[in-house]
Amino acid sequence: MILQLLIVLAALYIGSRYGSLALGAISGIGLAILVLGFGLEPGTPPTDVIYIIIAAVTCAGILQASGGMDWLIQLAEKLLRKHPERITFLAPFCTFFLTILVGTGHVVYTLMPIICDIALKKGIRPERPCGVASIASQVGITCSPIAAAVVAFVSISNTNGFEISIPQVLMVTIPACMCGLTAAALCSYKRGKDLDKDPVFQKKLQDPEQYKFIYGSNATTLDKEIPQSAKNAVFIFLGALLVIVFFAVFQNALPSTATLRAIKGSQDMYIDENLTLSANQLVQARAHVTGMTEWFNKPLAMTVVIQIIMISAAALMIIFCKASPKKAVSGPVWQSGMVAVVAIYGIAWLADTYFSNNMNEMQVALAGIVRNYPWAIAFVFFIVSVLINSQGAVVVAMLPLAYSLGIPGPVLLGVLPSVYGYFFIPNYPSDIATVNFDRSGTTVIGKYLLNHSFMMPGLVSVVVSTLVGLLITQLIY
Repeated sequence: MILQLLIVLAALYIGSRYGSLALGAISGIGLAILVLGFGLEPGTPPTDVIYIIIAAVTCAGILQASGGMDWLIQLAEKLLRKHPERITFLAPFCTFFLTILVGTGHVVYTLMPIICDIALKKGIRPERPCGVASIASQVGITCSPIAAAVVAFVSISNTNGFEISIPQVLMVTIPACMCGLTAAALCSYKRGKDLDKDPVFQKKLQDPEQYKFIYGSNATTLDKEIPQSAKNAVFIFLGALLVIVFFAVFQNALPSTATLRAIKGSQDMYIDENLTLSANQLVQARAHVTGMTEWFNKPLAMTVVIQIIMISAAALMIIFCKASPKKAVSGPVWQSGMVAVVAIYGIAWLADTYFSNNMNEMQVALAGIVRNYPWAIAFVFFIVSVLINSQGAVVVAMLPLAYSLGIPGPVLLGVLPSVYGYFFIPNYPSDIATVNFDRSGTTVIGKYLLNHSFMMPGLVSVVVSTLVGLLITQLIY
């Protein structure tokens, strides 16, 4: 069991070193060793979550191709330039809510140069808003109704007996994460030396070339004309999100499907809720358990609803908003989303194979800790996230294990913000890009790797968000 775990960790570590598609591909090597070498039974890849990611990323990619995302960035820039003195607080909330809307933190790339420019022009140390804004762009993932982490949490929780909807998850994660980001912004408000008192920065300004590099650029989107078709695409996208939330709240409004249910004592057991049977097959199945079956009308699964609405919204943007599919697939949002699909596919399949084959031993080993300190699972989520750089993959890989250990659903909902830990080692694209966008050089990856500009706001945000999330769930449940 320990040797198999080392193989899993080695696959994750090597994959993270190569990044991108390598996370999923190298997980496949680990899976091959476990299945072909150790003879473990293969686990189940998370197909439902993958389908939702594909649908949501396609929709967000089409939105970007239509120019709609440029309009959202432009609105955010207008807010930031109107209140430049408050940029350390406003910048993270702009990136946070943009991520909530589109389900991916990669929208930060367009806004980050603007944040840096505003800070420099106002004489504010760019590290202060830039560091926390980069963190906020990833924190928003557990608060987005179309993000893989949220959808996977709802799907897996419902399967394990914790009936919860997407709006119920967001009612916990959004206020919890906003509290965490507020705390991180407060801690960043006077972080580091002011630019006029920073000897390293002042020395740079003495070089005319450096001065021109730092202050010569004027990053902005305000001079870009946004066509009405792009604005219409945003309205379609927001309308799709509202429809998803509506059906998540009022699931009785969804069409129902007849499902055969076998009754055993007082416990209900679905024959197979994912299996579509013909009428004749249903009759045969019912006859097979005569006297122990009944018909059960079950609302259409939200996983299916999200997929239908997202791809329909993408189609409407293509037809009515001049969005180019070719431009969408070459854009950063769609490409990063497809990378996430491969990563989750490989990582989650590898993890499920390991945990499902060693579940009994793990339950015995961890029973005492889980019984006395169920919230300690947050540390596991955080550590795994440091390794695999994907919040959706952490949820898909680790949540079934958490439920199998007997951890209550409300506790798992409260600690959901802890699935973001990949700021710890500053190798994530948004963090690296932020360092490059900061022309002042104040946003840095330190000499000792872990003393970087994202560590403090990241830790503060995750710790406070997790504690507030646990408090909210204790009050609600």
